[in-house]
Formats: sequence, C-alpha cells, structure tokens
Amino acid sequence: MCGIIGAIAQRNITKLLLNGLKRLEYRGYDSSGIAIINSNKKIQRIRKTGNVNKLIKKIKKHPINGKIGIAHTRWATHGKPTKKNTHPHISENIIIVHNGIIENYNNLRKKLKTIGYHFKSDTDTEVIAHMLHNEQKKGGDLKEITKRVINKLKGSYSIVIMDKKNPSILIATKFKSALIIGKGINENFIASDQQALLSITNNFIFLEEGDIAEISCTNIKINNINNKIIKRKTIKSTTKYEVLNKNLYKNYMQKEIYQQPLATKNTIKKYLKNNKIKLNNLEDNYHLLKKIINIQIIACGTSYHAGLIARYWFEEIAKISCNVDIASEFRYRKPIIQKNTLIIAISQSGETADTLEALRILKKYKYLSSISICNTEKSSLVKETNFSLITEAGTEISVASTKTFTTQLTILLILITKISLLKNNKNKKIIKIIKKIPKKIKEILFYEKEIKKLAKKFLNVNNMLFIGKGKQYPTIMEGALKMKEISYIHAEAYPAGELKHGPLAIIDKNIPIIITAEKNKMLNKIKISIEEINARGGIIYILADQTIKFNNKKNITIIPLPHINSIISPIIYTIPLQLLAYHVAIIKGTNIDQPRNLAKSVTVE
Repeated sequence: MCGIIGAIAQRNITKLLLNGLKRLEYRGYDSSGIAIINSNKKIQRIRKTGNVNKLIKKIKKHPINGKIGIAHTRWATHGKPTKKNTHPHISENIIIVHNGIIENYNNLRKKLKTIGYHFKSDTDTEVIAHMLHNEQKKGGDLKEITKRVINKLKGSYSIVIMDKKNPSILIATKFKSALIIGKGINENFIASDQQALLSITNNFIFLEEGDIAEISCTNIKINNINNKIIKRKTIKSTTKYEVLNKNLYKNYMQKEIYQQPLATKNTIKKYLKNNKIKLNNLEDNYHLLKKIINIQIIACGTSYHAGLIARYWFEEIAKISCNVDIASEFRYRKPIIQKNTLIIAISQSGETADTLEALRILKKYKYLSSISICNTEKSSLVKETNFSLITEAGTEISVASTKTFTTQLTILLILITKISLLKNNKNKKIIKIIKKIPKKIKEILFYEKEIKKLAKKFLNVNNMLFIGKGKQYPTIMEGALKMKEISYIHAEAYPAGELKHGPLAIIDKNIPIIITAEKNKMLNKIKISIEEINARGGIIYILADQTIKFNNKKNITIIPLPHINSIISPIIYTIPLQLLAYHVAIIKGTNIDQPRNLAKSVTVE
C-alpha cells in the first residue's frame, strides 16, 4: 500500500524514479507524484491523480531535471485521492514522502496550527513535513531533527526526506513499514520494495525498525533505534528482474493465471528432489516438526483462504489439529497457544501489517517454532519467523492474487506431507500427486472458452452465491472473493450444509449460484443441496468432475471438468473460479489489474 522511491546520483534521475513508480504501482494507484531539487536548488514537484502513466505524460510536457529526488504512488488513507493530498508534501524547504499511518496525527496537527502552520492537505504526512521544518529551527542536522520528530510519532511509517538547503543527502527512516536502500556506483537509492530497484542494482540494505539512514551519492550512514552508528549487512538479491510487459495477454491478471503451471512447477522443483522433500533451512530442524501437536495459521485475504484449505490437509494427512485465524481479528483475541504449536504466517508480500502484528503478539507466548510462507524472500515476515518457505511465483502485479495463491497451497501441501512422513504416516503417494499439479492446471486452462461463455450470463447480475463442501468450501470462498475484487459483484460463499440456516431465504431467479462438485464421499450431500436450490427456482451453474452424472433440470448448467485427485482438488478448482471472475470483469469493463479502492500489499491496519 503506497510505494516510495528515492535516488541521489551524479546524473538526472527523473526517468529512473518514474520507472520505479511503474514497478510500484501495484502498491497504490490513486495518485502519484515526484519532487526533484534542481541544480539551482529549486524544488520541482509534479503530482497527478490516477495512475502513473498520467504523471509520466505530464512530465513529458513539463520536463524536470535533477540529481536528487523522491517519488510516491499513493493508496488513500487520510484524505481523498486528490492532487492536494498527493505526495510528495512540502513544508518550506523540507520535502517528504511517507508510507503508513500516523495514529496521533490529529493532535500533532492541532499543535502545529497553534504555532502558525497552515495545512494544504488532509493527510497525516503533511504533519510530519511541518514537524521536521519546525524542529529544524531549533538546530541540529537533518538526521538529528528526524530522530526528534519520530520520537513523537505513534503508528507505522517509512519516510524519505529531502532538504533543498542541503541537496546532497536523503534521510530515510522506518518503523513497521518496509524500506530498502539500493547501492550503486557513486549513486544510491531508496525504495519500499526491491522490485522498484532491480533494474539498476541488486545490492540491498534492509533497514531495521527505528533505523535512520543518511544517504549520499558515495556514502550510507545508519543510526539504529538507540542512536548508535551501525553497519547493516549488504545483501546481494537473487530475485530476477522481470520486464513488466503483458506480452500477448490483455492484462497482468490473465498473464498471471496462465503462469500458474510454471509457477507451481518451479515451486515443486525447489522443494521436491529425487522424489524426496527438501525444506531448505528446515533441513537440520526436522526434530522440531516431529514434536508438533498443533498448528496455528495467521493470514489475511487470499492467504487466509490458503490457510483454511491447509487445515483440511493438516488434519486429514498429518493428523494434527489446526487453527486458522484472520490476522486482523487474531490481534485482538486472547488466544490459548499450546506448548508444541507451530506458527505458520502466510503473506504474498511479507509486509501485511495485520499478519506482522499478529506474529509479534504471538512472540509473547511459548510455542515450538514459526514458519513464514511468502513470495518475497527478504520481507519483514520472513525476517521475523524462525524459518521460511518461499514460493516461486515470480512478481505478481495484478492486485487480485492468482499464482501466489496456488503456489502457497503447493508449498503448504509439501510441508504437510513432510510433517506426515516424519510422524511415520504412510503418505509417500502424495508426492506423486503433488508432481501432477502443474499438468492438471494446464488441463483446466483449456476450459477457458467454456468459462468465457458462462461469464456472459452474469453481465447484469448484482449478487451471487458460491456453494461448496469440505475442502471446496474455502476454495469457493476464494472464488467469491475474486468475483468481488474485480467484477464488483456482491458474492458470498457458503458451505452446502448451511443453506437451511439462512441462504435459502434469498434464493430466486435473480441470484445465480456457482457450485463446485468433485467425486468424493460428500457428493451426495452436494446433490441434496442442488435439489434444495432447484426446488426454490434457483439458477445453478455447477463446475463438476466430468464423471459425475446429474439429473437434467431446466435451471441447471453443468461445466464438466477433468477428474482431479481429491487431495489437490482445491488447487485445481481454483483456476476456473479465477477465470470466471476474470471474464465477468472483462465483460463489465472494470479495471482488472487495479480494482477500485484496493491495493496489492496491505501495509496499514
């Protein structure tokens, strides 16, 4: 949520900053802005509401040049997405960009008004700019001033600061919000995400909580939270720079749906070698996995749905009890954590604020160990867990998660199988089933034409129900979420057995019902639910195993799918649900990659 990029060099850095903003656009796209201090020590600032392309077009008409600058792409929190609220914000000579939320900004704002400061925006960020300017009057260099200001802030932040009086340095500081320094040759950079900088460097310093960094062309000085000068390790990133083009695809979501066979294949290849599961940095700690008596999963959004599916696997395959919590709710509970509990934190970005806070709360308890499942190797979540399992999804640009979800599930199934084997459960056959995941996803993708035809039926629909049972229940929860995210149709998911407890009351010809049906012990229960809905005039669309026979009914449409082993069915049945949401959104003409009011990485509460 919101993206920061800054640079100080011996060349014009305008194009570099704009390229970085494009790579950060998935983090926020309500508005974007750039500020540069030119050779005459004048601030050149351009801001624009809407996507980054609008900013780029404006700068082509009104070029700006400088060797030091900061830029920002915004997802609105305090203040509407208007030009006046767009970053960077200025207070006389001080220019700043900021990610996060300052919880006590209102009180600080009132105090600043009493001493003569006038506010041009509704943001919490402008408060920080004026505080810095006010503190500067009391003396001290910019680094010292920043330290005094952040001591008065409550909340989360990553901040980058410029001063037109001293255009030879950038100051950067962070607390509960990611900030990364990129090292170049006689030039240095700062960003909220290494993806913004991979085209220019792969040498990174990951700032820790409370760090304040002074960055010049040739030097980086860091003070830690205790104000001691410290050397943070430079890490060479192995993350590949990916050219952000859609190739022949209409948008990134479609591209990422079709990348799932390769993404799952690469993930399996990483952890399955010679038909044996190798869990990298867990290799020397398998004794811990043998001790597990309980699992506690924390996650948000799509990652939470992955956790819900994993619960079925943990209990069915590994015979271990499993609790799954939405991290934003878990934070405000008083949970009971058993001694030999394994904590699993799941997040695409590894910067999800609620998941990080839930993990920090758990550190007060006695538990066995913690594992993060993440798509970003150097993220905060990975740093704060004992072990990590990294998906091989590659960069995911579209806000609606697709390939990161299926790779999360793939890793979870591999982990669960390994734990099961360590506990002497005979489940070696599951390894063969896991290896079939990429091929089965490819098979399902061939059904896109049928899904596309089905999508046309939902053009004028305002509400939908998704019904599933067993492992298919969290699968259809994910399908309903995708429909909401990108088509803006109100979609709700229910377990088949809950129809009589409310949903039957709203069944009519105006609410289409999507049902997933696989060939397993619960099939008859699903068929009973279908009859209940049909008897009340419901319009039903069934994504079903092609070997299942259904009675021909007027209001029922069957979309036959290939037979899938029940263990991996949640992964495979996710694909047609993604395609359905995608094609409904195409028909409705929504912004698929950047749906309204949503951002890719939720870094604020």
